[in-house]
Amino acid sequence: MEGVTATNGKEKVMFEHKTEEEARKEILSMVEGYYEAFHKNKKEFKAGDRISYASRVYDQNEMCNLVDSALEFWLTSGHYTDQFERELAEYIGVKFCSLVNSGSSANLLAFMALTSPLLGERRVKRGDEIITVAAGFPTTVTPYLQYGAVPVFLDLTIPQYNLDVSQLEQAFSEKTKAVMIAHTLGNPFDLKVVRSFCDKHNLWLVEDNCDALGSEYCWEGTWKKTGSIGDIGTSSFYPPHHMTMGEGGAVYTDNPLLHKIIRSLRDWGRDCMCPSGKDNICGHRFDKQYGELPLGYDHKYVYSHFGYNLKATDLQAAIGCAQLKKLPSFVEKRRYNFERLRDQLLDLTDQYILPEPCADSKPSWFGFLLTCQERIEKNHVVQYLEAHGVQTRMLFSGNLVKQPCFDELRKKQTGYRVPASLTVTDSIMERTFWIGVYPGMTNEMIDYMAQKLREAVK
Repeated sequence: MEGVTATNGKEKVMFEHKTEEEARKEILSMVEGYYEAFHKNKKEFKAGDRISYASRVYDQNEMCNLVDSALEFWLTSGHYTDQFERELAEYIGVKFCSLVNSGSSANLLAFMALTSPLLGERRVKRGDEIITVAAGFPTTVTPYLQYGAVPVFLDLTIPQYNLDVSQLEQAFSEKTKAVMIAHTLGNPFDLKVVRSFCDKHNLWLVEDNCDALGSEYCWEGTWKKTGSIGDIGTSSFYPPHHMTMGEGGAVYTDNPLLHKIIRSLRDWGRDCMCPSGKDNICGHRFDKQYGELPLGYDHKYVYSHFGYNLKATDLQAAIGCAQLKKLPSFVEKRRYNFERLRDQLLDLTDQYILPEPCADSKPSWFGFLLTCQERIEKNHVVQYLEAHGVQTRMLFSGNLVKQPCFDELRKKQTGYRVPASLTVTDSIMERTFWIGVYPGMTNEMIDYMAQKLREAVK
């Protein structure tokens, strides 16, 4: 390609005697320099500095990928998206992956896929029930509530903070079609029991893996990534999560039919599977009959589902490709930070209940959960930590049924079901909080948090 000259007011940006590839390399070299000058050097931690529960961890590679994608100016999903979907599927250990614009969209697609007519008798219909937990993030539950399915809320256990599997059979009814729950803050739930329960009753299992990317579970003697054992898994790439692309999420599965449905729902509900910018890959764009459309109606505009546009951009995917390379080291650092913090709190079990991993699991910890013993005032501890620069978080909704969004449903006693006591959930709502262990934390930060947790209960 011949060199070009661009003008910007009186300034003249010259690319004479350079190919497009040479110009691109020059720009990306400048981006690396920009990172080194303005982003790399973070100030050293000093006692009292704010310690966020999570934050982005990145270097020049993410910035260069982002700018490289911007220079291509494709903008929508493209080759970076293809690369990310392929590499994340390989990491999780599944065949299919679909990139979407958020973890909430991932959960929406995961559930709505189960409502497809293509699933026949296993299709989730309005009025059917979905087993979940009350102490979770709302967007795990919102898709089926809004669709007209009925969440069945179960309790948790402490100190794993996951589903109380002893309530599963009590929760089951002739209307039960699926189990959709999250691995709490990276700690896998009891997949052996839950998967067995689902198989026994021919139920779908959706693993909300948004807080657990990189967690592992020993399944039939083999260590597998969470998100690969259920029928569908979901991830979030919001900045606080295990890796980020700003916004973004993913839905993954080994089931080719579910994958087909997920892609259709993500891409406007269309029947055609051709990616953006490509036509007639199947060779039958104009020669088939669909519904009551005329014979030969353009397959690009045939819709087999009531879908959405939930695609992410190639700009986001470009960042994700760089983050994926760092993900194994991120997971190890989270585990290290968790253990370092826990070791320093082992003598405080009269004040705090410390978190424990599920049996047969290797968590990729999203956070460090603490439950105050009954004689300890949680609000005092949380306020003390916040006053000394340590950011805290609750376990999401606490008890979702008690949130304002449930006011009308609670009043009418309709739209959901609670088959057993939520005593532990209510206790978590009142006495539990968590702090971060993200990979950008230094030993000094971890030690400072441990110190402040100790001081708060003196």
